[in-house]
Amino acid sequence: MTISLTWLGHATVVLDIDGVRLIADPLLRRHNGVLRRRGGQPDDSAWSGAHAVLLSHLHHDHAEVASLQMLGDVPVLTAIENAAWVDRKGLGGRGLGEGEWVGVGDPDGVTVRLVDAVHHSRPMPHRPNAANGHLVRGRSGVVWVAGDTDLYPAMSDLATLAGAPIDVAVVPVGGWGPRLSPGHMGPEEAAEACRRSGARWALPVHWKTLHAPAGRTFPKGWMDSAGPRFTDALAQLAPACEAIVVDVGGSRTVSADGP
Repeated sequence: MTISLTWLGHATVVLDIDGVRLIADPLLRRHNGVLRRRGGQPDDSAWSGAHAVLLSHLHHDHAEVASLQMLGDVPVLTAIENAAWVDRKGLGGRGLGEGEWVGVGDPDGVTVRLVDAVHHSRPMPHRPNAANGHLVRGRSGVVWVAGDTDLYPAMSDLATLAGAPIDVAVVPVGGWGPRLSPGHMGPEEAAEACRRSGARWALPVHWKTLHAPAGRTFPKGWMDSAGPRFTDALAQLAPACEAIVVDVGGSRTVSADGP
């Protein structure tokens, strides 16, 4: 039994677990509004056949309607108020209440629930502003997809909420600019989140991919620094957790016996 993760850039991760394919915060087009993507558009084969979407919040770099439409008729698992907005766009919003687990695919197999995320620094007037992470639980293990969030104390309770240890944490470690606004984690904060959650492996996301126009090269190297910094911070703060650092489009598979 294995858990496979494919990072398509920014916060977009394809999670394959127990025959179920989930995709988090899909950005599947060449660019994202005014933000520029470094590298090519994700290949269709990397994300096709998804059974559900894990949507953390409705900021444009996480909830792009055109990308959601590319996935077809799949449930979009998110907060109740965000799901209503998704429905109004003609998509399959599925709002989850507090503590509610929903099955995906085989009803006795993979289940998903929402967990907290602290991400309220840039409220939007035209979209709901709820934010959440996700817990994914299957026979092969438990994955925490943090979404955009600041550190919060209840990260230490995630294994209790899942009813099992956290195997993989998918954590944001940067942004689409060299400075992070409140409600985000940098490499050090993300490493602390992994320590609190007790995760065995950690995949850093939300770095290296998107940048503002003309902002790719200033200051020099900012787009590539967050991943290595996260690896170093994890070794210091959570040495029992192994960093899974892949390039955009890269995949990694882990199992109970190791990566």
